[in-house]
Amino acid sequence: MRADDVSARHLEHSRVAGLLLAAGEGSRLGQPKALVELGGMTLAERGIALLRDGGADPVIMVTGAAPVSLPGVIAAHNPDWRTGMGSSLREGLQTLPADRDAVVIALVDQPMISPEAVRRLIAAFLAGAEVAVACYEGRPRNPVLIGRTHWAAAAAAAQGDAGARGFLRTHSELVTAVECGDIGRPDDLDTPDDLARIAGLFHGEAAGRD
Repeated sequence: MRADDVSARHLEHSRVAGLLLAAGEGSRLGQPKALVELGGMTLAERGIALLRDGGADPVIMVTGAAPVSLPGVIAAHNPDWRTGMGSSLREGLQTLPADRDAVVIALVDQPMISPEAVRRLIAAFLAGAEVAVACYEGRPRNPVLIGRTHWAAAAAAAQGDAGARGFLRTHSELVTAVECGDIGRPDDLDTPDDLARIAGLFHGEAAGRD
């Protein structure tokens, strides 16, 4: 089955969970990123919607610096969040339900990624990919899908602030690149300037729809 042939019905019945990493304190931003509001929604709410609308179920959110609770979301607190993204990824992978076959991992600070990117990753998995990475103009970024067979290896490789990068780098032969540059952008929201720029892009998109 090719990714292009995967129907909406197949996606709806896929056994793929979503994992949102949202534990950081946002030191350069001046506040925890999960609580930042953009276009009437917090970044945590946007990240959860990204995964849900893309077909991931259930959705787990790893928290740390700020307590965040959202309806229908499995919360996993990472007590070691100060050590970096790696500990959050390990915490999240340990929390995943035993009946899921894969997980799509997203970051809370990339609000311009489209749910269609999640759908494309799941389609690639259903078509046979063991690991799939969203790419933008050929450059690998986020989100990332990892099949269950590789969760333990991904957790073991998650150190410091690298998240899944170490695993992806050492297992490049497993990775299927999924181009998503036509449906979204992987801009990071790290600073007040980033927030102002991305808010302007959101405002421009909204004005274009009116």
